[in-house]
Amino acid sequence: MAYERSSDPNNTKSTVRCDYCHSQLIAPNELTGQPPRVVRIQFGVSPGSKLSKSLWLLLAIPLVGLIIVGLIALGILAPAFYSVTRTVKETTNPPGGKVPTKESTNSFASVLLEFGSEGVGPGMFTDARSIAVDGDGRIYVGEYTGGRIQVFDSTGKFVTQWNVGDRKTILRGLAADRKGTVYVVQGGGIELYRGETGEKLGQLQYERSGFDDVTAAADGGLVTAWQSNRDDIVTFDANRKVVQTIPAAISSASGDSELSMRVAVDGSGYIYALGRFNEAVFKFARDGKFVTRFGGKGNQGGQLQAAYSIAVDGYGRVYVGDIKGIQVFDANGRYLNTLKPKGMAFGMVLNDKNELFVIARDHAIKYAVQAP
Repeated sequence: MAYERSSDPNNTKSTVRCDYCHSQLIAPNELTGQPPRVVRIQFGVSPGSKLSKSLWLLLAIPLVGLIIVGLIALGILAPAFYSVTRTVKETTNPPGGKVPTKESTNSFASVLLEFGSEGVGPGMFTDARSIAVDGDGRIYVGEYTGGRIQVFDSTGKFVTQWNVGDRKTILRGLAADRKGTVYVVQGGGIELYRGETGEKLGQLQYERSGFDDVTAAADGGLVTAWQSNRDDIVTFDANRKVVQTIPAAISSASGDSELSMRVAVDGSGYIYALGRFNEAVFKFARDGKFVTRFGGKGNQGGQLQAAYSIAVDGYGRVYVGDIKGIQVFDANGRYLNTLKPKGMAFGMVLNDKNELFVIARDHAIKYAVQAP
């Protein structure tokens, strides 16, 4: 190597020239005139260096991604995730220049009614994820947090509201029977209320807390999801007495653990359990025997992604709400169709007229569905 002084009088910098490759670098003033020497380059990463911070960032990104996916699966971040997705879809012009601001329907179902908007006033919702309908057509909508239950008539007109628990309590499930009794799942228990007035009637008796969901059966009984170190399905008769328990219902059938289960039941007594961690539906006979499973994680029709809700109509068709829409299956799990509501179907229920009610955080939708 050799040091060279620039011939330009305005340039006081020296350069270092390699005699072998003829490359040149500007030398610091303090090295000018010093003989060539070997410089040891250490490839370690010192704490606090820019390279160290970059490596930590690269390691943290996958970890944060895994945490977010887990929170979405648990339902904690699902509303925020879907809100962002919906905003992007509604503000991006697709091919053809049309912006999808209206609710998407097809020949399988038509919208009969839509009500609600975002807010805290009467008839408005902030994060509603539960919906139920009683025998008189009253519609009940429950907020995920805050303890507010709103009551609407069959036309979607606000009637009244009442509160359960405190503002920190999470409402996990909601159901109503034909007599107007409303069942609220919160804090691991199921409380009973007179739907029309909000009068508390008591609590469903069971050996331990741990209830995660509830649905009303055609015979006046209840089917519940119970979660406490095991994913059980517990059924009650019309007198609210335990009839049957299916222990470790999903985990024993799939071989994988299940931490969040939704349940539905058809008129023949078949029970359908949606395993949100397994991303599949599990069907059980009246006697509790496992029949079949369908769904599975994926992006294709009939596969599930961030599934959250389940319901069964009078024809035995199974409706599963996930981030792609409401997927419809026959009683044996054959994929039939997909509805595309405006918003994610966090809660669903069908009435005796085979009308599908959907709650999507800040609004409710009522569909008429076609017969097979």
